[in-house]
Amino acid sequence: MPYRRLPKTDAARLKALRTLLENNDIYTVQNRFIDWQTLNKARPAYDRLLTACEQYKVCMATQVRNSKKMAKPQRNAMLYVSHFLQVLIMAVERGEIKRSNLTHYGLPEDTTALPNIKTLDGLLYWGEKTIEGERIRLKKGGRPIYNPTIGMVATHFDIFKEAFEGQRKLQERTAHALDAIQKIRPEVDSILLELWNQIEHHFEALPPENRFAECRKFGIVYYYRRHEPHDY
Repeated sequence: MPYRRLPKTDAARLKALRTLLENNDIYTVQNRFIDWQTLNKARPAYDRLLTACEQYKVCMATQVRNSKKMAKPQRNAMLYVSHFLQVLIMAVERGEIKRSNLTHYGLPEDTTALPNIKTLDGLLYWGEKTIEGERIRLKKGGRPIYNPTIGMVATHFDIFKEAFEGQRKLQERTAHALDAIQKIRPEVDSILLELWNQIEHHFEALPPENRFAECRKFGIVYYYRRHEPHDY
Protein backbone atom coordinates (compact mmCIF):
# COMPACT_ATOMS: atom_id res chain seq x y z
CA MET A 1 0.00 0.00 0.00
CA PRO A 2 1.58 3.32 -1.04
CA TYR A 3 2.00 6.06 1.52
CA ARG A 4 2.01 9.81 1.06
CA ARG A 5 4.81 12.12 2.10
CA LEU A 6 5.03 15.87 2.03
CA PRO A 7 7.53 17.24 -0.52
CA LYS A 8 11.14 17.46 0.56
CA THR A 9 12.29 19.99 -2.03
CA ASP A 10 11.03 23.43 -3.02
CA ALA A 11 10.54 22.30 -6.60
CA ALA A 12 8.30 19.47 -5.36
CA ARG A 13 6.39 21.88 -3.11
CA LEU A 14 5.74 24.21 -6.03
CA LYS A 15 4.72 21.33 -8.28
CA ALA A 16 2.26 19.99 -5.69
CA LEU A 17 0.64 23.39 -5.21
CA ARG A 18 0.62 24.16 -8.93
CA THR A 19 -1.04 20.83 -9.76
CA LEU A 20 -3.80 21.64 -7.31
CA LEU A 21 -4.26 25.28 -8.26
CA GLU A 22 -4.37 24.51 -11.99
CA ASN A 23 -7.03 21.83 -11.55
CA ASN A 24 -10.29 23.43 -12.66
CA ASP A 25 -12.38 20.93 -10.68
CA ILE A 26 -11.57 22.66 -7.39
CA TYR A 27 -13.18 25.91 -8.54
CA THR A 28 -16.60 24.56 -9.52
CA VAL A 29 -19.26 25.10 -6.91
CA GLN A 30 -20.87 21.75 -7.56
CA ASN A 31 -17.71 19.72 -7.00
CA ARG A 32 -16.00 21.98 -4.50
CA PHE A 33 -14.70 19.92 -1.62
CA ILE A 34 -11.71 21.99 -0.54
CA ASP A 35 -12.32 24.67 2.05
CA TRP A 36 -12.11 28.13 0.47
CA GLN A 37 -10.07 29.48 3.38
CA THR A 38 -7.41 26.86 2.76
CA LEU A 39 -7.54 27.41 -0.97
CA ASN A 40 -7.21 31.17 -0.53
CA LYS A 41 -4.01 30.59 1.46
CA ALA A 42 -2.56 28.28 -1.19
CA ARG A 43 -2.28 30.79 -4.05
CA PRO A 44 -0.33 33.52 -2.19
CA ALA A 45 1.85 30.87 -0.53
CA TYR A 46 2.69 29.46 -3.95
CA ASP A 47 3.47 32.92 -5.32
CA ARG A 48 5.71 33.80 -2.37
CA LEU A 49 7.63 30.54 -2.56
CA LEU A 50 8.04 30.83 -6.33
CA THR A 51 9.29 34.42 -6.03
CA ALA A 52 11.68 33.50 -3.23
CA CYS A 53 13.08 30.55 -5.21
CA GLU A 54 13.56 32.66 -8.32
CA GLN A 55 15.28 35.35 -6.27
CA TYR A 56 17.60 32.76 -4.76
CA LYS A 57 18.49 31.41 -8.20
CA VAL A 58 19.33 34.90 -9.44
CA CYS A 59 21.48 35.64 -6.38
CA MET A 60 23.31 32.34 -6.60
CA ALA A 61 23.97 32.74 -10.33
CA THR A 62 25.36 36.24 -9.77
CA GLN A 63 27.53 34.98 -6.92
CA VAL A 64 28.94 32.15 -9.05
CA ARG A 65 29.69 34.49 -11.98
CA ASN A 66 31.43 36.97 -9.71
CA SER A 67 33.49 34.24 -8.01
CA LYS A 68 35.09 33.49 -11.39
CA LYS A 69 36.07 37.15 -11.72
CA MET A 70 37.79 36.96 -8.33
CA ALA A 71 40.33 34.39 -9.48
CA LYS A 72 42.68 36.81 -11.25
CA PRO A 73 42.76 39.54 -8.54
CA GLN A 74 43.32 36.87 -5.89
CA ARG A 75 46.12 35.24 -7.87
CA ASN A 76 47.83 38.59 -8.50
CA ALA A 77 47.56 39.66 -4.87
CA MET A 78 48.95 36.32 -3.71
CA LEU A 79 51.89 36.56 -6.11
CA TYR A 80 52.82 40.10 -5.08
CA VAL A 81 52.47 39.47 -1.35
CA SER A 82 54.44 36.21 -1.55
CA HIS A 83 57.19 37.72 -3.72
CA PHE A 84 57.53 40.69 -1.40
CA LEU A 85 57.80 38.47 1.66
CA GLN A 86 60.34 36.24 -0.10
CA VAL A 87 62.51 39.27 -0.86
CA LEU A 88 62.09 40.44 2.74
CA ILE A 89 63.15 37.08 4.20
CA MET A 90 66.14 36.80 1.84
CA ALA A 91 67.22 40.32 2.79
CA VAL A 92 67.05 39.30 6.45
CA GLU A 93 69.07 36.15 5.78
CA ARG A 94 71.74 38.24 3.98
CA GLY A 95 71.87 40.58 6.93
CA GLU A 96 70.57 43.56 4.99
CA ILE A 97 67.52 43.86 7.25
CA LYS A 98 67.59 43.10 10.96
CA ARG A 99 65.61 40.07 12.07
CA SER A 100 63.86 42.17 14.70
CA ASN A 101 62.06 43.97 11.85
CA LEU A 102 60.17 40.79 11.01
CA THR A 103 57.91 41.36 13.98
CA HIS A 104 56.54 44.48 12.24
CA TYR A 105 55.07 42.10 9.65
CA GLY A 106 53.60 39.76 12.26
CA LEU A 107 56.38 37.23 11.67
CA PRO A 108 58.61 35.61 14.31
CA GLU A 109 62.24 36.71 14.24
CA ASP A 110 63.37 33.20 13.28
CA THR A 111 61.08 33.04 10.23
CA THR A 112 62.62 31.29 7.22
CA ALA A 113 59.49 30.34 5.26
CA LEU A 114 56.40 32.09 3.96
CA PRO A 115 53.18 32.06 5.99
CA ASN A 116 50.11 30.45 4.46
CA ILE A 117 48.59 32.94 2.02
CA LYS A 118 46.92 30.39 -0.25
CA THR A 119 43.56 30.72 1.49
CA LEU A 120 41.30 33.77 1.36
CA ASP A 121 41.64 34.35 5.10
CA GLY A 122 45.40 33.87 4.95
CA LEU A 123 45.81 36.27 2.06
CA LEU A 124 43.64 38.91 3.72
CA TYR A 125 45.50 38.62 7.00
CA TRP A 126 49.06 38.52 5.69
CA GLY A 127 48.41 41.08 2.98
CA GLU A 128 47.39 43.61 5.61
CA LYS A 129 50.31 42.62 7.84
CA THR A 130 52.81 42.95 4.98
CA ILE A 131 51.68 46.43 3.94
CA GLU A 132 51.48 47.67 7.52
CA GLY A 133 54.85 46.11 8.42
CA GLU A 134 56.64 47.77 5.53
CA ARG A 135 55.05 51.11 6.41
CA ILE A 136 56.35 50.82 9.98
CA ARG A 137 59.85 49.76 8.88
CA LEU A 138 60.15 52.62 6.38
CA LYS A 139 58.90 55.10 8.95
CA LYS A 140 61.79 54.03 11.18
CA GLY A 141 64.30 54.80 8.44
CA GLY A 142 64.54 51.44 6.71
CA ARG A 143 65.43 51.24 3.03
CA PRO A 144 62.50 50.31 0.78
CA ILE A 145 62.25 46.92 -0.86
CA TYR A 146 62.06 46.84 -4.65
CA ASN A 147 60.85 44.27 -7.15
CA PRO A 148 58.13 44.38 -6.08
CA THR A 149 57.66 47.68 -4.32
CA ILE A 150 55.17 47.87 -1.49
CA GLY A 151 53.17 50.26 -3.67
CA MET A 152 52.63 47.52 -6.26
CA VAL A 153 51.78 45.05 -3.52
CA ALA A 154 49.24 47.44 -2.02
CA THR A 155 47.66 48.18 -5.41
CA HIS A 156 47.06 44.53 -6.25
CA PHE A 157 45.99 43.74 -2.70
CA ASP A 158 43.42 46.57 -2.75
CA ILE A 159 42.02 45.30 -6.07
CA PHE A 160 41.67 41.84 -4.57
CA LYS A 161 40.13 43.15 -1.36
CA GLU A 162 37.56 45.18 -3.29
CA ALA A 163 36.62 42.08 -5.28
CA PHE A 164 36.45 40.05 -2.08
CA GLU A 165 34.14 42.59 -0.42
CA GLY A 166 31.88 42.53 -3.46
CA GLN A 167 31.76 38.74 -3.34
CA ARG A 168 31.05 38.79 0.39
CA LYS A 169 28.05 41.08 -0.16
CA LEU A 170 26.76 38.77 -2.87
CA GLN A 171 27.14 35.81 -0.51
CA GLU A 172 25.18 37.69 2.14
CA ARG A 173 22.45 38.46 -0.39
CA THR A 174 22.30 34.79 -1.40
CA ALA A 175 22.14 33.72 2.25
CA HIS A 176 19.31 36.21 2.85
CA ALA A 177 17.41 34.83 -0.15
CA LEU A 178 17.84 31.28 1.16
CA ASP A 179 16.67 32.36 4.60
CA ALA A 180 13.51 33.81 3.01
CA ILE A 181 12.78 30.40 1.44
CA GLN A 182 13.37 28.59 4.71
CA LYS A 183 10.89 30.85 6.47
CA ILE A 184 8.18 30.13 3.88
CA ARG A 185 8.58 26.34 3.86
CA PRO A 186 6.74 25.60 7.15
CA GLU A 187 3.72 27.61 5.99
CA VAL A 188 3.66 25.85 2.61
CA ASP A 189 3.95 22.44 4.25
CA SER A 190 1.13 23.29 6.64
CA ILE A 191 -1.12 24.35 3.77
CA LEU A 192 -0.27 21.23 1.78
CA LEU A 193 -1.10 19.07 4.78
CA GLU A 194 -4.52 20.73 5.11
CA LEU A 195 -5.20 20.40 1.40
CA TRP A 196 -4.13 16.78 1.17
CA ASN A 197 -6.20 15.81 4.23
CA GLN A 198 -9.29 17.38 2.67
CA ILE A 199 -8.65 15.75 -0.70
CA GLU A 200 -8.12 12.28 0.76
CA HIS A 201 -11.18 12.69 2.96
CA HIS A 202 -13.29 13.50 -0.10
CA PHE A 203 -12.21 10.34 -1.94
CA GLU A 204 -11.95 8.00 1.04
CA ALA A 205 -15.01 5.97 0.03
CA LEU A 206 -13.53 4.99 -3.35
CA PRO A 207 -11.68 1.70 -3.92
CA PRO A 208 -7.91 2.06 -3.47
CA GLU A 209 -7.04 2.10 -7.17
CA ASN A 210 -9.57 4.88 -7.84
CA ARG A 211 -8.82 6.77 -4.63
CA PHE A 212 -5.08 7.06 -5.28
CA ALA A 213 -5.63 7.99 -8.93
CA GLU A 214 -8.06 10.79 -8.04
CA CYS A 215 -5.84 12.13 -5.26
CA ARG A 216 -2.83 12.20 -7.55
CA LYS A 217 -4.77 14.44 -9.94
CA PHE A 218 -4.85 17.05 -7.17
CA GLY A 219 -1.14 16.91 -6.48
CA ILE A 220 -0.82 14.35 -3.70
CA VAL A 221 2.39 12.35 -4.06
CA TYR A 222 2.49 8.71 -3.01
CA TYR A 223 5.53 6.53 -2.49
CA TYR A 224 6.02 2.80 -2.46
CA ARG A 225 8.23 0.99 -0.01
CA ARG A 226 11.08 -1.06 -1.35
CA HIS A 227 9.98 -4.33 -2.97
CA GLU A 228 6.34 -3.25 -2.63
CA PRO A 229 4.23 -4.01 -5.75
CA HIS A 230 2.96 -0.91 -7.59
CA ASP A 231 -0.64 -1.96 -7.77
CA TYR A 232 -2.22 1.50 -7.48
